[in-house]
Amino acid sequence: MPPDTAGGNLNIIELIRFGGLLTGVIILFLTWLTGRLVGSALSGLADRFADKRLVINQVATLVRFAIYIIGIVLAITSSLTLSKEVILALTGTAAVTIGFALKDLAASVLAGIIIIVDRPFQVGDRVTFAGSYGEIKAIGLRSVRMTTLDDNVITIPNNKFLTDVVSSGNWGALDMLVQMDFYIGQDQDVEMAKRLVGNCLTSSRYVYQEKPWKVLVSQVFQENLIAVRLRAKAYVLDVVYEKAFESDVTERVLATFRKHEILPPSIFRREMTDTSTFLQIQ
Repeated sequence: MPPDTAGGNLNIIELIRFGGLLTGVIILFLTWLTGRLVGSALSGLADRFADKRLVINQVATLVRFAIYIIGIVLAITSSLTLSKEVILALTGTAAVTIGFALKDLAASVLAGIIIIVDRPFQVGDRVTFAGSYGEIKAIGLRSVRMTTLDDNVITIPNNKFLTDVVSSGNWGALDMLVQMDFYIGQDQDVEMAKRLVGNCLTSSRYVYQEKPWKVLVSQVFQENLIAVRLRAKAYVLDVVYEKAFESDVTERVLATFRKHEILPPSIFRREMTDTSTFLQIQ
């Protein structure tokens, strides 16, 4: 006989299958263990096949989601007696409970599903969120874990991504656009400097040659000085080499600027005479 749900009253004790409680606990433990083992196995596979790393990490996220959801459902069905009336009563009770006590957690779980489906970013992406920049390491039921370039792990509730702006640098691709700025004085040979930056950019071992690169020139104020900015844009072949690429190009640009006597910005002074105007560097 199903538990009494008349008048909206539900006897919780009658719902519990005491013989199945241990089974439910075991199922939850096995779910957690399976999720960890599958995650570790796929992570090792991603390290072995670097060119497929992002795809494998994305599959790992989906598999873990499926394992946790199936495990929770099995644990509930094995621990509780669920008739039609009980399911309706529990649904109403759960709705009220989630709405008041667990609204943030429920919102994060729902947001996690939306992130998986909508894919504003993926595991392995380099993203900027709320002033923090780093690589997405995991998308869980409740939160997203991001590792910054300083090797700090940031945990962000999933529901935060539904209302705030998130920027993905590579959006599922291994390569990513990297931007580097170099400054020289107004009186320097801009054409030569631009050519030197381009040579350093395209000869780097980290550059992705299959996509276009460019060096843009503009005049800017740099620390109260008027300077010429050379903005180099090129794709790194793998996001894990982002900072190595930036460092490699910067070191070689500075060295080649010294070799060709391309000087940084300096303070300029105008001196007026009776017949001409001279521009001198202090």
